[in-house]
Amino acid sequence: MAQAVLDAIEQEQHLLVQAGTGTGKSLGYLVPAILHAHATGRPAVVATATLALQGQIVDRDLPRLARALAPILGRTPTYGLVKGRRNYVCQHKLAGGFPADDEGLFDVAEADANASRLGKEIVRLREWVDQTQSGDRDELVPGVSERAWRQVSVSAEECLGSRCPMVAECFVERSREAAKDVDVIVTNHSFMAIDAFEGRFMLPAHDVLIIDEGHELVDRVTSTITDELTPGSVRSAARRARSADSSDQLEDAAIVLERALETQPDARIDAIPDALAMALATVRDAARAVHSELKPAPGETPDGARQVALAAVEEIFDNSARMVEERDLDVLWNRIDPRRGPVLSVAPMSVAMLVREKIFTDRTVVLTSATLELGGTFDAVAGTIGLRGAEAPAYVGLDVGSPFDYRSQAIAYVAAHLPPPGRGGLGDPALDEIEALVRAAGGRTLGLFSSTRAAREAAEAMRDRLGESDIRVLAQGEDQVPTLVREFAKDPRACLFGTMTLWQGVDVPGSSCQLVIIDRIPFPRPDDPLASARTEAISKMGGNGFMAVSATHAALRLAQGAGRLIRASTDRGVVAFLDSRMISARYAGFLQRSIPPFWPTTDRALVLQALARLDETAPPPRPVAEPGLRGLGGGLAPGGAEQVDAHGAAHARPNAPAGPQAPAPPPPENARTAVTQGHPWTEQDDEELRDGVEMGLTLGELAESLELPEEIIAARLDGLGLQATTEPQLSFD
Repeated sequence: MAQAVLDAIEQEQHLLVQAGTGTGKSLGYLVPAILHAHATGRPAVVATATLALQGQIVDRDLPRLARALAPILGRTPTYGLVKGRRNYVCQHKLAGGFPADDEGLFDVAEADANASRLGKEIVRLREWVDQTQSGDRDELVPGVSERAWRQVSVSAEECLGSRCPMVAECFVERSREAAKDVDVIVTNHSFMAIDAFEGRFMLPAHDVLIIDEGHELVDRVTSTITDELTPGSVRSAARRARSADSSDQLEDAAIVLERALETQPDARIDAIPDALAMALATVRDAARAVHSELKPAPGETPDGARQVALAAVEEIFDNSARMVEERDLDVLWNRIDPRRGPVLSVAPMSVAMLVREKIFTDRTVVLTSATLELGGTFDAVAGTIGLRGAEAPAYVGLDVGSPFDYRSQAIAYVAAHLPPPGRGGLGDPALDEIEALVRAAGGRTLGLFSSTRAAREAAEAMRDRLGESDIRVLAQGEDQVPTLVREFAKDPRACLFGTMTLWQGVDVPGSSCQLVIIDRIPFPRPDDPLASARTEAISKMGGNGFMAVSATHAALRLAQGAGRLIRASTDRGVVAFLDSRMISARYAGFLQRSIPPFWPTTDRALVLQALARLDETAPPPRPVAEPGLRGLGGGLAPGGAEQVDAHGAAHARPNAPAGPQAPAPPPPENARTAVTQGHPWTEQDDEELRDGVEMGLTLGELAESLELPEEIIAARLDGLGLQATTEPQLSFD
């Protein structure tokens, strides 16, 4: 894979790489990316779909690579993490330069930290800001609620930019400045898409883009350019713009929109009714009038309150104007939200041509994932990103396989005795099955559910049923996902239940995850507006809309979810499907071929017995690195869980526009100690031990790798607080 990525970069040829779990695909693209940056002075950009993978790359993979490549390159490779503004504390807002989303909230927090949970969170945020170097929300553990975070952050539209009186202290500006001269910039799909589509140039100029979790690209891009409008958002914009005389017009427009939506069903809107069209036009015109009144005169700098009002009103204008316009390929739908009421949304049916034009032009793109090839070809995925059809850019497809022996490492169990899942929740038979599986596994369970409601229902039911045991149930939404995943990885008696965020990017090798439960085949909802529109469009052209859209969507999700189980060559476990359609439906074969080739069975007793044996013989969980304070470039600051000689832009590339070349790190001194019985021992040997433990090597394998007796390796591991993996205890062959 590394050679293919290097060839693609040198030949300026797009590359699609399917790399199975355990391939080490991040190393496969990071090494060529660093070599390219070192040779040319131009950075490579890596975009991921999930925060979990961003954290893995910045906190684990890049520090290790920086240490490994420093002696070869003669300097320490550098890297930075770049995110949207909402992920960082705004110093100006914290100092009172913007209106709080909740009036009087800061005063409450100041007066009495015990007044409320929210007040406590605000006080803790202020204390944390005095310690953090990065202002990055992911650094804050435990996390705070979204409502609390909104009080200390602003969106890109609300930001004053260079006009901000605290721009010199801005975490965002400092992190982006630090990222200008690094070798590798790590960001997310949405940020990359905004940079490409809106021309904001938030990322430095680059000629290599690597998109990890590439199967998610279309959904993330679609989400980025999906717009919403609600009566509540119109009222909120009017309140923020109350200094404008015409703000009353916007208040009145909100009432008109609300009345028009009263009879609008929760469904896709193929043709906008006259009453709704008139309401949208009323909102658009009122927003235009308020925006004109709020717009500062040439040379005038708006304060925070006016900037927030301008951003809110401009969003209302843009969204209502887009909906009234009824663009070709745009899909409009209404959704009844229990909290917000009716929500109008608009999104493009296809983003293929947009992705082709904005992402696959003027740079080399490497797209990689464990699931890019469906039915033995890359055609399906390539078509969704604009790489098929007339004038499509050429690309090379490569499947590098997986190093795991799936049939001997894991069981694929289908609970065929359960009734097909319905819309009324999990039901007692499914909950009974989950309880039996979790008890047999002794915890160690990642529960992947197709809806938030199902995940919460299962978590609450298991807490009630397992109350007398020491099995702990964690649920998505109770803290930030990275924090929950770390807790799950540290505690072998824990279960983690959640929805789509956990279906990918969660990497918990070792004994903490020996059971993955999937509640149902993750088809898109029948009334999903985009999926139904795409299905109908394909069917009208003579294709099989269900297989092209719904079955393909489910296959990708199942492959990702099942892939959470086997993360190392010593892992063993069970993937349990609670949906009998996995073996009974006409499309079952297609779905089965999409998941790793585990040993299949419907024998419940066998599975429960296997899980119990795994629990009895399980080694201790693998060590879990705690997050540390981040530096400006996004890497861990000194004192964090990982330390390397340079992070962010601490050392610039030798051929970068500015900054001195970093000296090569001095070679470590040899140490001859009583523990090593006189054998030379270096810091590199310690690092090799740490890496070997992370990879799941046994004591014998570590001894063979370092060419030293096992007792010396065991003594050194003990001194480092590490433990080698025990020999595999169970095979399903």
